[in-house]
Amino acid sequence: MPRRGLLLHCKAWTNTNALFTSVHGLGPCVQSYISQFSSSSCHTPGSDIKYPSMAKSKKKNLSRRGFLKGTGAALAVAAAPAVEAQSPALTPSSDGVPRTSIRITVNGTERRIEVEDRWTLVEVLRDHFNLTGTKIGCDRGECGACTVLLDGRPVYSCSNLAVWADGRSVQTVEGLAQNGRLDPLQQAFIEHDAPQCGFCTSGQLMSAKGLLMRNSRPTANDVRAAMTGNICRCANYNHYVEAVLAASKGGSR
Repeated sequence: MPRRGLLLHCKAWTNTNALFTSVHGLGPCVQSYISQFSSSSCHTPGSDIKYPSMAKSKKKNLSRRGFLKGTGAALAVAAAPAVEAQSPALTPSSDGVPRTSIRITVNGTERRIEVEDRWTLVEVLRDHFNLTGTKIGCDRGECGACTVLLDGRPVYSCSNLAVWADGRSVQTVEGLAQNGRLDPLQQAFIEHDAPQCGFCTSGQLMSAKGLLMRNSRPTANDVRAAMTGNICRCANYNHYVEAVLAASKGGSR
């Protein structure tokens, strides 16, 4: 073998030896195998390299399977501390939900409550203030059954967090009647057979109430536009429009 090729050959084996000796647990095994090829004769010009015969080195040499097993074990040991260090961060805290104290004026009465920041407004109204007139239909801001007035404007209470209502005014369907008397809008709903199954009625009432507070003399198209976000699965839309128009003529508060 030419001198240049011989030196490159020996250098490659020396680098391989240095690489494996840097891996914990593998150096002694691999070094014993490589040392047979990195003797001082490699650095002597013109010397011959004597490769061990396969028959004699079967018991001494590391098999491919053993080599892979040793490599996997060493890498597993090296990686174990890192995995163990990360495991506590992946465990969520059971009491890590943030809470906030809020103040809401509901149907004219100031209420104070500590809420979890993830609670929606409809959850607080129904589950904590016991105002169950506000219904949960789709629970994703599509049907309008949960409509309430927030500072006089209709909103889907299932899509508004309770903390967003802090310091604001909320009116629900329970706040329409005054001193035991129905609001003219409620009375008009009854007279025009607006409610059918009744599940969406509270939301329809609150959307209509919000319209009449902004526009006391709406047209039929105004009513349709204002209540377009409220679904009636009984398809009684025409009766709702008639009831709102009748309430506007009667002076709904």
